[in-house]
Amino acid sequence: MMRILIEPVVRAALLEDLGRAGDITTEAVVPPEATVEALVAARQPGVLAGLDASLLAFELLDPTLRIERLCLDGAQISRGDAVAHLSGRAHGVLGAERTALNILSRMSGIATATRALADAIAGYKARIICTRKTTPGLRTLEKEAVRLGGGTNHRFGLDDAMLIKDNHIAMAGGVHAALERAKCHAGHLIKIEIEVDTLDQLAEALEVGVDAVLLDNMNPETLRRAVAMVDGRAVTEASGRITLETAAAVASTGVDLISCGWITHSAPILDLGLDIAG
Repeated sequence: MMRILIEPVVRAALLEDLGRAGDITTEAVVPPEATVEALVAARQPGVLAGLDASLLAFELLDPTLRIERLCLDGAQISRGDAVAHLSGRAHGVLGAERTALNILSRMSGIATATRALADAIAGYKARIICTRKTTPGLRTLEKEAVRLGGGTNHRFGLDDAMLIKDNHIAMAGGVHAALERAKCHAGHLIKIEIEVDTLDQLAEALEVGVDAVLLDNMNPETLRRAVAMVDGRAVTEASGRITLETAAAVASTGVDLISCGWITHSAPILDLGLDIAG
């Protein structure tokens, strides 16, 4: 990922942690001239993500640190695998440690969760996609973590596609009216997707015409009927509390996409740590 995209995020995280006076513990306990050798290593198996952003935290705090990447983002790592080697002044390593590990552990957790879902639906045409249910300020990193885990990104924001949801439909006065209004405002490169809860709503959307349909909280049998109704006329997306245990059943209905908010808002972290040699 381009540095210009991630540097503001990493800087903000460092500033949050350093506060008004910096790392007062290290300043008090560790001599300013002290140097260290350190390894960042996995304490759990999973998929590595966020390494570039994580190491940038060390670089920004102390540009003199020597940083060696030992793994690439997207790699499958095992417990004990070293992913980076650091050497240089201890103050820089210790001051950036928590910010770096927060980023790395969270993004690797998202990638690992996504990989598990993608593996669960292997053999079906469906793809796992994320949502806008991301941590404020971290969307760029979290969506990259989804890609590194074998998933695909949905919208990055409100401005890159139209997604007409239940509240839009209610305010517009129905599916037909909402779609007609959207089509009047959409540029020629803007895709339009609409969320439907019932097969009757789906039929109405197909009558007007739409690029994609979000089939919300439908059971597998209803999803199967919905896919048959669409018959290739729109991209089909299943959504609504889909878990690792239910993903395969959803994929078996023939949907094109399975969206999961939890992979970005609730995925457990992957435990990685920093250990100083000696």
